Amino acid sequence: MEYVTLNNGVLMPAVGFGVFQINDHDQCVQSVLDAIECGYRLIDTAQSYGNEKAVGEALRKTNVAREDLFITTKVWISNAGYDKAYQSILKSMDDLGVSYIDCVLIHQPLNDVYGTYRAMTQLYNEGKIRAIGVSNFYPDRLADFAMCNDIIPTINQIEVNPFHQQLKALEINEKFGVCVQAWAPFAEGQHDIFNNPVLASIGSRVGKTNAQVILRWLMQRNIVPLAKTVNKSRMKENLDIFDFSLTEEDMSLIATLNTDKSSFFDHQTPEAVERLLSLVRNV
Repeated sequence: MEYVTLNNGVLMPAVGFGVFQINDHDQCVQSVLDAIECGYRLIDTAQSYGNEKAVGEALRKTNVAREDLFITTKVWISNAGYDKAYQSILKSMDDLGVSYIDCVLIHQPLNDVYGTYRAMTQLYNEGKIRAIGVSNFYPDRLADFAMCNDIIPTINQIEVNPFHQQLKALEINEKFGVCVQAWAPFAEGQHDIFNNPVLASIGSRVGKTNAQVILRWLMQRNIVPLAKTVNKSRMKENLDIFDFSLTEEDMSLIATLNTDKSSFFDHQTPEAVERLLSLVRNV
């Protein structure tokens, strides 16, 4: 496994395994165990995923030492604000069965994010969190946060894939030394991405699949990809990306796929904000 160094000096694995939408408890436990066995060391969950307890059970069952794993969770909108966020993170620690969390992110740039970040900062100073950051923060929000807090976020987890390459976001995050993690690196299979001819032509040359080409493309852009699958053979495939490199020509070809549009929704629209905040009633 390769590692990246966050802006606070903490080492983080260069690729991660996400558990979004792995809703069945037993399946989530087994998927995390399989991922760890395949070589993953970064496990990404969230309060809103409803599977922190399943991840915690897998952590108790694995033979890999806790200090060799990097566990990330995220504070949901309904837990925003200093007091609620502080208590929710302690509950996440309890559900995960850990004495510290490697990284905690603000899941969405909504509600009292400043109060939430103060709680995260407090827990960071208490040694209960090793790194703090944000998720889904667009360039303007990221710049505001970086300049108005004593601790610059270590991570910004955003949608990045060949169809939404986030050029401006990468520029701003790099300016402030914030590591970008990519959720939905495969756009959840949309746009027939696994059969895309541009990616397939590159994959044919290097002897890799479209998925492996995408993950390598992200790594070469200094982005940490978070791939999800419950298929163990796919887990192995998604980790088999350290033995080849893409050329400048390959990178330029993939650049032509960019549409500058999300494959899901734009967090900056009022409709998206209303949609996300309406979910709070159901949490």
